[in-house]
Amino acid sequence: SKSPSPRQNMPVRYFIMKSSNFQNIEISQQKGIWSTTPSNERKLNGAFRESSMVYLIFSVQGSGHFQGFARMGSSIGCEKSQEWGSAGFGGVFKVEWIRKESIPFQFAHHLLNLWNDNKKVQ
Repeated sequence: SKSPSPRQNMPVRYFIMKSSNFQNIEISQQKGIWSTTPSNERKLNGAFRESSMVYLIFSVQGSGHFQGFARMGSSIGCEKSQEWGSAGFGGVFKVEWIRKESIPFQFAHHLLNLWNDNKKVQ
């Protein structure tokens, strides 16, 4: 499938996606898909529609690292995946992994999130 083309004069959005385990990250990197909780779906679909690009930065909870980042490749549909064994996930969407590498949070401590009380990005 083709990458989404950048839409002029529209913002780029970034989201940190926390995974409960490394297995979900591996599935995503192998299959080029992701699934999130239904509460996140509206935000991500809105960003996908209204932004030129949506980048997802992945981290496994408690790891102290980012595991890489990807570009959101499609909106989130209704189809669910059997890949994720845990209940509570919504529909599947495509992601295009750009970088698959473990990066310690300390390498990003100079980045502050203005929309989260200037807390460190991690």
